[in-house]
Amino acid sequence: MPDPTPYILVLYYSRTGQTAELAQHIGRGVARVAGVEARLRTVPPVSPDTESSVAAVPADGAPYCTHDDLRQCAGLALGSPTRFGNMAAPLKHFVDSTGSLWVNGALSGRPAGVFTSTGSLHGGQESTLLSMMLPLLHHGMVLCGVPYSDPGLNGTTAGGTPYGPSHWAGTAEQLALDATEKSIAQAFGQRLAEVALKLMS
Repeated sequence: MPDPTPYILVLYYSRTGQTAELAQHIGRGVARVAGVEARLRTVPPVSPDTESSVAAVPADGAPYCTHDDLRQCAGLALGSPTRFGNMAAPLKHFVDSTGSLWVNGALSGRPAGVFTSTGSLHGGQESTLLSMMLPLLHHGMVLCGVPYSDPGLNGTTAGGTPYGPSHWAGTAEQLALDATEKSIAQAFGQRLAEVALKLMS
């Protein structure tokens, strides 16, 4: 049986769809690189209920992530909307559950990066991205951002940072990803896949 194709895990939480769309564009960038594929996964919402109230499989969108999805990935793109300058609780809840992977160094040496979406233009994109990097560093992952050689960073009028792709969704009517935000996300996915292949060789 041949070895399975290595994959970049694009793991995200999305409430209104913008972070999910960023994830899809990152996946498209990964798909540009031969020999690696994208695997999109999400996490369930959290609530104060003490009983499980969510089906094991989501009704639509990406499947829920498992520890095996994370353990076996060649690289990771982690995405969340901003919540007061930090990642959303559902994604934090999942990340907080990965202690067994940390103890075993399961993710050490693999490339990772982060992405986000905010309602307001200055709503904490960069602080969210930076804070999302902290658990990845604890896991021993190799961080990848978006280099300024990407022309989108110098021309964006919405989202996009050297710390990772981002989107400005607006506070009233939800703004669609613009062409530059899509381009940055795809370039980021491609870069993550290329770095993963180099680190595997």
